[in-house]
Amino acid sequence: MGIVTPDFGLLFWMTLSFLIVLFLLRKYAWKPILESLKKREATIEASLLSAEKARDEMEKLKADNQQIMQEARQEREKLLAEAREVKEKIIADARSEAKVETEKMLNAAKLQIEREKIAAVNDMREKSITFSIKIAEKIMSDSLDNNKKQKAYLDRLLQEIPWQ
Repeated sequence: MGIVTPDFGLLFWMTLSFLIVLFLLRKYAWKPILESLKKREATIEASLLSAEKARDEMEKLKADNQQIMQEARQEREKLLAEAREVKEKIIADARSEAKVETEKMLNAAKLQIEREKIAAVNDMREKSITFSIKIAEKIMSDSLDNNKKQKAYLDRLLQEIPWQ
């Protein structure tokens, strides 16, 4: 026979050795190989489950992070709104207080002006009276030489002065 076509004996021994190797592999090596493959499959499956859990956990954490960020934004907006309100209140209070203080100062100034006006009028009145009395003394001393004329003049003046 030729190189390309095998002989019957060669085929027989090749088949027999293949079956013996197959039997030995099945008897001694097949179970450990299958167990090793099952362990590897279980490890891969556990890794996939773990990766799936990790991905789900990441999604959950991402959603939680988004929620926390949203709450933080809302809290920031709330705090900013409160700060604006407090600022406006402080400004309004300061304006109100300044207005009240200005009113007090204006009233005090008006009162002071009125007092000074009254004091000036009283001072002028006193000076006028003093001046009038001095003039009257001069006139009287010149025109009233005797007691009778003086008494008659005083009675007439007393009747003319309105008593309040």
